[in-house]
Amino acid sequence: LLCVSIFSYASIEIPITKNTQFNTSACPVTYYGQEYTTIYINFTGEHMFACFNGYYNPESNGDCIKAQNTGNRTNFVLNDDNPPSYWTYVTTLIKRSVNTITNNATCFLYFYNPVSMFYVLSNIDGTAQSVCLNWWICLLHFSGFGVKPGTTQNNTEPSSGCRPQLWFTMTLFFLISSISCLVKGLCTVTGPTVIDSKGSLNSVSDRCEYTLLQDQSAGFTLKANFLERRRRDVSFVDSVTLDFSQGDDIQLLQGHRVLVSSPVTLSGSVQTFNGVGLSKDQTGVTANISLNGSPVSLFFDGTTAQIYMDVPVNLKGLCADSSSSSSSRLSSDSSCQEQYVDPADDTINSTAVIEQCNILKSAPFSSCNAVVDPEPYMAACRNTLNKYPAVDGLRCQFLKAYAKACQKITHLFFSADHPEPICQDKCSDHEFCGDIHGNTDCRCRAIYASEYTEQNRLGGPTVCKDNTASLTLVGCLLKENGIDYTHLHLNDKTCTGVMDPESHMLKFNFSSDSCGTEVTTNNSQVIFTNAVVTRNSSSDLITRQDKVFIEFSCSHPTPELQNVAFKIIDNWIMIVLQSGEWHYSLTMKAYSDAAQTQLLGSNSDVRLNQKIWIVLETNGLDEEVVSVVTDSCWATSGNSPSSSPRYDLITDGCANAADGTVEVMGNGQGTSNSFSFNMFEFSGKEPSEVYLHCQLQLCVKENNSCEPGCSGSARRRRSLRYRRGAPALISMVWTP
Repeated sequence: LLCVSIFSYASIEIPITKNTQFNTSACPVTYYGQEYTTIYINFTGEHMFACFNGYYNPESNGDCIKAQNTGNRTNFVLNDDNPPSYWTYVTTLIKRSVNTITNNATCFLYFYNPVSMFYVLSNIDGTAQSVCLNWWICLLHFSGFGVKPGTTQNNTEPSSGCRPQLWFTMTLFFLISSISCLVKGLCTVTGPTVIDSKGSLNSVSDRCEYTLLQDQSAGFTLKANFLERRRRDVSFVDSVTLDFSQGDDIQLLQGHRVLVSSPVTLSGSVQTFNGVGLSKDQTGVTANISLNGSPVSLFFDGTTAQIYMDVPVNLKGLCADSSSSSSSRLSSDSSCQEQYVDPADDTINSTAVIEQCNILKSAPFSSCNAVVDPEPYMAACRNTLNKYPAVDGLRCQFLKAYAKACQKITHLFFSADHPEPICQDKCSDHEFCGDIHGNTDCRCRAIYASEYTEQNRLGGPTVCKDNTASLTLVGCLLKENGIDYTHLHLNDKTCTGVMDPESHMLKFNFSSDSCGTEVTTNNSQVIFTNAVVTRNSSSDLITRQDKVFIEFSCSHPTPELQNVAFKIIDNWIMIVLQSGEWHYSLTMKAYSDAAQTQLLGSNSDVRLNQKIWIVLETNGLDEEVVSVVTDSCWATSGNSPSSSPRYDLITDGCANAADGTVEVMGNGQGTSNSFSFNMFEFSGKEPSEVYLHCQLQLCVKENNSCEPGCSGSARRRRSLRYRRGAPALISMVWTP
């Protein structure tokens, strides 16, 4: 970079020793199309800043130039009053080194400290091609001089490493630096691509964790985790981890979040954790570490990770060799390697992609091409944008990655005009931060979303348990479909969903008799139905919410069960019935007394003609809503309910009138009932075993009498509107 200093009597010179603001309207500076007429000078510890839209603030997005602090002192010079021949001379000198300049210089301004001039801001007709205020800002991080693009000079002082040298000729100052010794230490991971320290490009095609750098002697590994976003077949670097064999790991996550065993809050000031200096500004998080005496710097903004090493070191991982994906893969779970093929995006224009990526060879980026090869960045840009749409800031991502590389290698301070978007809420594991209808918010990751979108669902399935039902909707799917969850409720408007602040899942709950639940029957299958709907207020003149109607239900069917028999020594039996997704249990117990206190057990003797009481009881049903009806009970000599001979005790919910010992109690009144009969055995059967079988039905109590109409021998058949083809069956057995 060339910085011009032409001293003349026709200039204004002001010494600066404190924070100072200057009116530079006599020589306005144009920076990326924005004209500035004020310069703000302030000193902050090791650096001095010259900013154009307010004093330097590490948390703000300002346009600034950074230089080393020279004892809180500098001198400011503005020159705009010289004859035309003078400006012709200045223009000629500038164009010799910056051949992209096509117009003429009319003024310049610069700073110098008591020892040497360290940069000049030269305005060329107020255009965006101002020599030191377009892409290449005259920042001199070393001794305070500019660097001519593409110039490399071996150092004549071996002990000084990459220290720049000074070349003076007339009034032009150049900084000649062995820049090649720094290029070897740059690794860029952006989107699915890795540009290693040799400039080779390769891509990660799965969603696994990889080693970027590993120094076994230092017990350090830098890891990167890749995850999908809008497409299942394109991965993006999602987080990076500084893994130490001793001490806590440091995770750099989405949203500029940092974990060191627990979340930490960072600012522009450096904080040290486990020997790592961490800081954060509006563009991302920076981590500085020393490996075997060599400084390593890591920058991560949520889309791009860049690793800089001032001196090349012998390391392993993708940053050393981007083609070593198989040996650098860390994930033990092979599911992360599963490959997906999504339909091609027909909105992608390949010609437009090439033009977009080729910008890196045009001004202002072309000024850096001789130092940082743009080809791998352009290839990364093309490979990704030809498959993945240019959304969520992806269009600028590769340009900013190249800009950041140029900034670090040339030690120029570059303030990004468009920092990565930060979601107001922390995105969950199945989300990423992106654009939703023009707003920055958490979107669903493609693989997670496909579980629902392929079935045209927004959540679910319904969970039915203990007479309550719940439905969970996916928050990011609601947002992507333009649905505001605060406008949703069940049939009862007071029953709204609860949003989990961590998972962003919206959960609705209702019981069998609340929130406007509708109870219906279908052949004796009892169905409880509710719906998630959009709030509809007649007082609203307009609405911007789509109508939503998501119906969900639970049921208590009475499916046929396998025959389960037991001998009296087991004293009672319980069967769990699964009805839809609601579960309840049905038990049959035998007692020797009417008070049902003497349970027949393993040592109980049951004599012929002894009266016993059978109790059929359920657990898990809401007795306010449904009743259990014992439809029929019969005995067989074999274990099959359909075997013969057969003897009926209860038919159509009523006692067998031909058997005067049978009595039915509480049938259809609640969730349990009982009956009694005198014990018997089948004639001519040896051994004489008696298997008792009962079929039960469920009945909705609302507007329906569930009690069978039984009146002596003239009993009438009860309503069968709740009957199902295969009612529940339960059996027990006695043996003498």
